[in-house]
Amino acid sequence: MAMAIFAMATPALSLQPSLPLHNVMLHPCFSTPLRFKARSGTGIFCVLQQQQQRKEHHDRKRTGVDWGCDPLSLENGTLLKEWLSTEGLAKQKLELERVESGGRGLVAKQSLRQGERLLFVPSRLIITAQSEWGCKEAGELLKEAGVPEWPVLATYLISEASLGRSSHWFPYIATLPQSPTSILQWTEAEVGTWLSASPVRERALDCIRDVTETYKDLQATVFAKHPQVFPAKTYTLEAFKWAFGILFSRLVRMPSLGQLALVPWGDMLNHSPQAAAFLDSDQSNAKAVVFVTDKSYESGEQVFISYGKRSSGELLLAYGFIPPELNPHDFVELELALNEEDPLYDAKLAALREQGLSSPQRFPVRKDGLPEQLIAYACLVVSPATIPAHFSQMAEAATQAGAGLDIQSILSRDDETNAYELILAVCENSVADYSKFLESNEVQHVDVNQVGSIPRTSRHQMLKELAVALCQAERRILYRLQHILRTELRTLRSKSTGDSFIGTYGKKRSNGGLFGLFKWNVDFLEKY
Repeated sequence: MAMAIFAMATPALSLQPSLPLHNVMLHPCFSTPLRFKARSGTGIFCVLQQQQQRKEHHDRKRTGVDWGCDPLSLENGTLLKEWLSTEGLAKQKLELERVESGGRGLVAKQSLRQGERLLFVPSRLIITAQSEWGCKEAGELLKEAGVPEWPVLATYLISEASLGRSSHWFPYIATLPQSPTSILQWTEAEVGTWLSASPVRERALDCIRDVTETYKDLQATVFAKHPQVFPAKTYTLEAFKWAFGILFSRLVRMPSLGQLALVPWGDMLNHSPQAAAFLDSDQSNAKAVVFVTDKSYESGEQVFISYGKRSSGELLLAYGFIPPELNPHDFVELELALNEEDPLYDAKLAALREQGLSSPQRFPVRKDGLPEQLIAYACLVVSPATIPAHFSQMAEAATQAGAGLDIQSILSRDDETNAYELILAVCENSVADYSKFLESNEVQHVDVNQVGSIPRTSRHQMLKELAVALCQAERRILYRLQHILRTELRTLRSKSTGDSFIGTYGKKRSNGGLFGLFKWNVDFLEKY
């Protein structure tokens, strides 16, 4: 049976090379005993304070899984490192410690130089879709069904976790959070409430629904047909969301290997928007996973890698956090659509569809100005009946492949003015939505400086903090955009003759162009 859902993509996120979707493993029925020694009287599971035990019970009740630990647990991480060392992990210059943001993180045990290679996790200690199964029959059934990489890895995690101590990967699974912070742990009602002003809302809902549909497809075509191998009490939707949450937040695609992998110990590294280091296989020795420091670190300083050039919205979707520092990769999406009452609506829509575009269509806007494609799309929307022959040209300019096409010759000053007015109106409406949310009684006193702090007072408070931090970051971009557009419109309206202020879209002319305007007004905009 064809299983289209299995081919689902990750939640509208482009996998950057090397990073866990943290940067963009496993054996069969194990007869070999675990080669690590648990500390006396503690075992491998988390040893928690009474308050942590109550939280763990609450997380188990909410997530529906019996494995994993509290995200603050250092003991399980220490036991993981001890086990990995017995399995061949090199002596480490990094230590797992509790950090201000992220709960746990790897910290330098000594001064580190820029350009040092660290970790050296043996490739046999990483998890991929080719790893051996603790339950061989489960792996064979998924292979026969043609299940793709992501659902295979998710099912693998559930299978190995359900084996408990008999799984080769028990020490690793015991360090995974029982309640991952990905968007999959939000309910649709919570997404609708807290992300109502952000375009991320639709992507979050799509992500939750895609994972749910993938589970239902697997349940109908594989799990239900082999209940002895995939018992219903273990392979639940909650367990599947847990597994996908782990994959979203820890899976990496390493450029040299060209495959997805979970990297025990390496996945304890946290993300910084300023970092440029990432996990990859050692070029001189493909049998180990390393990363190269992109800066020097002092002893005791947390060491970071990059999970990719991701916006705060993308980081929230995959990892469940908003970076506390300025994120240079932030963007917000603006949505434009054709006017259905336009007499030329059908002709314009046909031109868009020829280029693989639609109505409505979303465009990412960053803090450094307008994308060329957004302006070209807006020009098509407002184009009068006098130039229908040019619709295809404008639609092409609105695509990524058409970036840089000069459509200036087919536009009048009124066309340009109308296009900028349209974008400004959409921008102002979005700002109004953000402001309405941020000024509501529910969130107006939320302190975003608490985002990322551990522990939080409650899950409810955590969601509010994340939502406010995201909306503030996205609104800040729109404030900048408003100023750019208003300045451009004043210039257009003040000119009655001569060349248009903007030449080829987004390209700077001698008088500065749109992006020149932005650079001249950075100081003014910084107040936002």
